[in-house]
Amino acid sequence: MEALRRRIEKRVFSLSGLTLGQVDYENPKGDPGLFGPDSMPWEVHRDFTSMLVGGIASLLLQMLHPLALAGVWDHSNFRQDMLGRLRRTGQFIAGTSFAPSASADALLERVRSIHLQVTGTAPDGRAYAASDPDLLTWVHVAEVSCFLAGYLRYFNPKLPAAEQDRYYAEIALVAERLGARNVPKSRQAVADYLAAMRPKLVCDERTREICRVLFNAPAPSRTAAPVSRLFMQAGIDLLPDWTRQQLGLQQTAWQRLLIRAGVHSLALLLRWAVRNGAIHRARRRMGLPPR
Repeated sequence: MEALRRRIEKRVFSLSGLTLGQVDYENPKGDPGLFGPDSMPWEVHRDFTSMLVGGIASLLLQMLHPLALAGVWDHSNFRQDMLGRLRRTGQFIAGTSFAPSASADALLERVRSIHLQVTGTAPDGRAYAASDPDLLTWVHVAEVSCFLAGYLRYFNPKLPAAEQDRYYAEIALVAERLGARNVPKSRQAVADYLAAMRPKLVCDERTREICRVLFNAPAPSRTAAPVSRLFMQAGIDLLPDWTRQQLGLQQTAWQRLLIRAGVHSLALLLRWAVRNGAIHRARRRMGLPPR
C-alpha cells in the first residue's frame, strides 16, 4: 500500500509547482511566511482537490476579460506548454500561501517583473498591461472566488460566513503586493464586484480556443487522463451559471451530480496519498503535527 500511496502522490506532484523544486517549504524553521498556520489562506488552500478544481474554474473565468485574455494570448506559450503554465501558477499560489517569507517575497518580485514585460494592444484597440492595477484585481478575484468555491464544495461546506470573509480579507494581501487596487475583501464585496464586471466580459473565438487548449492538454500519464478529464468537468461545474452560459459549456443536472460524486470519491484517495505537499512541509517548518 505504501508503494501505491507514493506513486499516487508522485502523480499529484507532477501537476503542481512542487515538481519544479524551487521552493524550500521546510526552512527556516518557525518562519510563518505571509500568513501563518492560523490564517484562512492556510486553511482554504490546503486541499489539492479543491484547489485544482478551483484553479481550472478560475482560468476559464479570467479569460472572459478581453485584456486578461490578450496578455495570455500574446505573451504565453500556453498552446505548447499548458501543463507548465499550470505548474508555474501552482507554484506561485502555494509559495505565497505556505512558503517562508523570503521565498514568498521572491515569488512576488518575480511575478511583478514578468508583469512589467506583458504589454500590448488587444484586438479591440485597447492597450493592456499585466501590471494594470484594475486588471490585477480582476485576475485575483476570479482566482480566489473559485478557490473558496472549490473548498466549500469539496472540503468544508460548513465554513462559517465570517471565516469566508476573513479569507477574502487576508488573501487580498497577495493582490495588493502585486499592485492591485480596490481589492474586495468580503463575500458581499466580491459578489458586487463580479456583478459589476459582467458587462465587460466577452466570449469570442480566442476565449473558445483557450478552452480547447485547456481541455485537450496532455495528461501527465495515460492512467491520469480520465482523472484530468474529470477535474476539467468539475472546473466547469464550479463556475457560476452565467459563466457557463457565456462560455457555452453547459452540463445537465445528472452530469453535474456524477461529476461531484466522482470528485468527492477521488478526493478521499488523494487526501490519503498526499502527505508531503506544501501544507505538510509548511507545518513541519512551524513544528506542527500533520493534519
